[in-house]
Amino acid sequence: MSTYLIRNASVLGGDPVDLLLRDGVVAEVGSGLDAEGAEVVDATGLVALPGLVDLHTHLREPGREDAETVESGTRAAAMGGFTAVHAMANTEPVADTAGVVEQVWRLGREAGFCDVYPVGAVTVGLQGERLAELGAMADSAARVRVFSDDGKCVSDAVLMRRALEYVKAFDGVVAQHAQEPRLTEGAQMNEGELSGKLGLTGWPAVAEEAVIARDCLLAEHVGSRLHVCHVSTAGSVQIVREAKARGVDVTAEACPHHLILTDELAATYDPIYKVNPPLRTRADVEALRAGLADGTIDIVATDHAPHPHEDKDCEWAAAAFGMLGLETALSIVQETMVDAGLLDWAGVAERMSYAPARIGRVADHGQPLEPGSPANVVLYDPSVRRPVDPAGSASLSRNTPYRGMELPGRVVATFLRGRPTVLDGALV
Repeated sequence: MSTYLIRNASVLGGDPVDLLLRDGVVAEVGSGLDAEGAEVVDATGLVALPGLVDLHTHLREPGREDAETVESGTRAAAMGGFTAVHAMANTEPVADTAGVVEQVWRLGREAGFCDVYPVGAVTVGLQGERLAELGAMADSAARVRVFSDDGKCVSDAVLMRRALEYVKAFDGVVAQHAQEPRLTEGAQMNEGELSGKLGLTGWPAVAEEAVIARDCLLAEHVGSRLHVCHVSTAGSVQIVREAKARGVDVTAEACPHHLILTDELAATYDPIYKVNPPLRTRADVEALRAGLADGTIDIVATDHAPHPHEDKDCEWAAAAFGMLGLETALSIVQETMVDAGLLDWAGVAERMSYAPARIGRVADHGQPLEPGSPANVVLYDPSVRRPVDPAGSASLSRNTPYRGMELPGRVVATFLRGRPTVLDGALV
């Protein structure tokens, strides 16, 4: 295994130091370090962060390799500074058995760009009728600890209660896609004055908020861990804030697109902006940023949702929900949170590395860059600005909503256990 000496890196935005990466760990941190035979990386002007961890990624394999594969998705993850991702269960077949989650886990190990932690389905086939093999997936080689029917809501309160009770046995967590199905039948965008003008069926905020409120009460009742996926409304932020104040063991995530884009973009009828939950109002965006800043929202998760060209290049009503997110997430967090003075780089590390690793019970990621810790490192240049060019994406898909938008920052290098997956901004 090669030894790397990173010189003059600003760890979490602090004073420049050297990092010596050897045998997969951070061997030394200090000034003027030297190591015979080490490959030197000049990190002058770069921020060093612990490798990012995404709790919400769609890798599509098995079954939809036309949109993404584990290899292509983890390449995109590495380009975005991620060293670990959690792969959602809505594959074909659904990841609802030990066999399927082990397949995804092994594909991640073989690709080698990023550690892949499969998310197990809560219910068989995501059908919301009976619990999947939660215990078998937890005991498998993939060691699943996060369970979600993401893409669909576990709307049955009895099933949700049973799932919350079940995962307590192995310290698991249920990650809920909060969408009351009867309130969102045929929904196409955020419900409001604009949806009426555009003639598109609205997705009301209360359809998200009602499920979150119910599930916080259920988690409180059974004493279990609950995670709320892609929070998108001001009301949802307040419900989570109040539940935490009562001591409920609830965590929540915000997606980059909900921190920067609004429902006004639906007026273009461009399906690139169609996502679930939908883009919301400017007031919701501001509430999400405030909630992320004060810790009500624990993490940023990408909800990276690749789709082939034909699933997005069509009329709005027929288009698939979802956007790419892995390669632009850190830039959007810089734009909306760091440059706005709402978070410092230590806060970014907490919300994009430490906290998602804790929630997912991932031991080998999300640790401070200190001697003895795993050498999962991202070097990031916050000083540059550049337009987003989908043609340069490592993903198989091109459905980014940021096409042509100028965003700050660039991932210069990513190290996975001391081995570079990205150097000088290019995949290794």
